[in-house]
Amino acid sequence: MFDFTIVGAGIVGLSTAYKLSLSYPDAKILVLEKEDRVAPHQTGHNSGVIHSGIYYKPGSYKARNCVDGRHQLVQFCKENDVAYDICGKIIVASQESEIPSLYEIYERGLQNEIEGIKVIDKDEMLEIEPYVSGVKAIHVPCTGIVDFVGVCRKLAEKIAEGGNQVKLSSQVQSVSRRNGALNILTSSGTYQTHYLINCAGLHSDRVARSAGVQSPVKIVPFRGEYYELTPEAEHKVKGLIYPLPNPEFPFLGVHFTKMVLGGVECGPNAVFTFKREGYTKGSFDFQDTIEVADFPGFWKLASQHWKMGIDEMYRSYSKRGFLKNLQKLIPSIELQDLTGSPSGVRAMALKPNGDILDDFYFETTDREVHVLNAPSPAATAGLSIGDEIVKKVKENFSLV
Repeated sequence: MFDFTIVGAGIVGLSTAYKLSLSYPDAKILVLEKEDRVAPHQTGHNSGVIHSGIYYKPGSYKARNCVDGRHQLVQFCKENDVAYDICGKIIVASQESEIPSLYEIYERGLQNEIEGIKVIDKDEMLEIEPYVSGVKAIHVPCTGIVDFVGVCRKLAEKIAEGGNQVKLSSQVQSVSRRNGALNILTSSGTYQTHYLINCAGLHSDRVARSAGVQSPVKIVPFRGEYYELTPEAEHKVKGLIYPLPNPEFPFLGVHFTKMVLGGVECGPNAVFTFKREGYTKGSFDFQDTIEVADFPGFWKLASQHWKMGIDEMYRSYSKRGFLKNLQKLIPSIELQDLTGSPSGVRAMALKPNGDILDDFYFETTDREVHVLNAPSPAATAGLSIGDEIVKKVKENFSLV
């Protein structure tokens, strides 16, 4: 019998298990992961950015946990020899009409107490990123890059060192209650536990349903496609270069990201994928597709943002179309500077009315916490989200 069982060995699940082990050192903790490794999906397929917290609504979970999580993450990397680099980034206004929006983001950053941020003019911008085109920018010196898979491996080590278990190749199939405990049926056997925390990411809504939680929220997968700069073009990017984000959509736009283990990533775009783990253009799963097609929220979202969807699909199939977006930031980038790079899939949580859940979202019972939305900056904020979940565990389960 386990005291706590966490579903999902991404950074949110492992951070939660680690923080529970610190709060309850005598507890027996189990982490279940359906793949044969930790960080197999969203955590292991993101751009590796340590976000500052500048974009998020002041007072939101995202704003609070990003800033706190960033500080915790950097400290964890220092103490555990995980690769990271606080290289800084610039957010670029490409034309004069974007300057008011730039100052709105800057003011939000001040409210979120992001240290060191500064609005810079064109000359200062070119000192930081000599190949960038723009009229003004925000310099965010506390943004960085990190090996998130390395962070997860270290978290799993620490969890195991405390006498707890990370069980791989163990897909959750159902959750039932029996004799005052939860029975978790998985592909590797059945486990009994007092409490369950669902951090299953792309499959979090399904795990919740298997436990009898009828949430209105549905996970809809969107693939983010990337290119990388060739070694000959990497010198054109010193750190991180971002455009102004579209305030109506929870993506930060096509940007340039120096990677901590080498190389420079360009992207992503965002296209609907017909499979929850659909990392290639040809990915298709009948059940995944039917679930989305039967969900009214998807069609309402599509009707509201059809034009953007067409633009993203065009960039997905046209390398030249993708290049045009990149050239808004660095005009000297050419087709021959781009080479293919692995994609990622984002779990977008939608309401039935088509609204995108833009903040962390939890549903709880007397024995369960279901994390049904952990959007970017969840990787940066992972350790802080772990603290938040421990707090919810104490409150909802009446634990001390």
